[in-house]
Formats: sequence, C-alpha cells, structure tokens
Amino acid sequence: MPFSEVGSAAKDFSLINQRGEKVSLSDYLGKKNVVLYFYPKAMTPGCTVQACGIRDSKADFEALDTVVMAVSPDSVDRLVKFEDKQELNFTLLSDEDHQLIESYGAWDLKKFMGREYMGVLRSTFIIGKDGLIKHVMPKVKTKTHHDDVLDWIKENLA
Repeated sequence: MPFSEVGSAAKDFSLINQRGEKVSLSDYLGKKNVVLYFYPKAMTPGCTVQACGIRDSKADFEALDTVVMAVSPDSVDRLVKFEDKQELNFTLLSDEDHQLIESYGAWDLKKFMGREYMGVLRSTFIIGKDGLIKHVMPKVKTKTHHDDVLDWIKENLA
C-alpha cells in the first residue's frame, strides 16, 4: 500500500498509549500539529536513538504547538519498559495488529541479511491542525530525525 499523501486527510485512530490510555488523533485536531512517526521496535538501537532525539527536543516541539506520537507494533508492556528505561516524555502508541501502520502505508516488505519479511517502514507524517497531512518523510535518519522534523515545521507551519 502506498504512503498516505500530502494534502489528504489524516486517518483518525484510537490506540492505547504506554500508560494504558486511549489516544485519538481527533483529540488534537484544531489544537495542535501532530508528528506521527512509525518505528519498528522499541528498545532497539536505532529506535532508541530516534526516540531520545525527540525526548530531548520536547520544548522545541511544544514551542511550535506540536505534539509527537510514535507508533510501533509493540505491546503496551514493552512501551512502558521503553519509556521507563529511556525517560521518554512523549506518547508511544501500541498498534500490535499494525492496522494503523498499514493504513498509512508504513507496513511493507523489508529485506535484511538476505531474509524478506513484512515490517514497519521507519517513516513520519506531519499533520496540521486542520487534520491534513502536510509532509511525508518516507525514510528518516534516526540520528537527525528530530532536527529534520523541527526544521520542516519551522519552515512550513510556524
């Protein structure tokens, strides 16, 4: 399935976060920009680097009237451990059946060490307060993800 497109309405969702609370995209519409990013697995090296960059940039995102939500197919229990171990300060969402991940086009065939399997494509969607997808990052670099997203928001939504 192709990625959701710029200009299209962001698909609403309701998922459980790391605290067992239901979080919906519609909770933020009209109030905040939303950075929705998909990552393969909590507590792995690349995903940890990416999450810590977001954690350390929380004040910058808040200054831009933006919230960050990270989605993976991990269980809520694993997300709790990830949050605790890395002292994360943003929303982690569990999508164990990868329904949301698939709906945004971030679930596809991957190859690693000669093996093929279905998995999460590390990608980011920036959603405006109006609920429209403003920018799609189909591939992200874990080390600079936070800066890349902040730069785009500053140049286009601030």
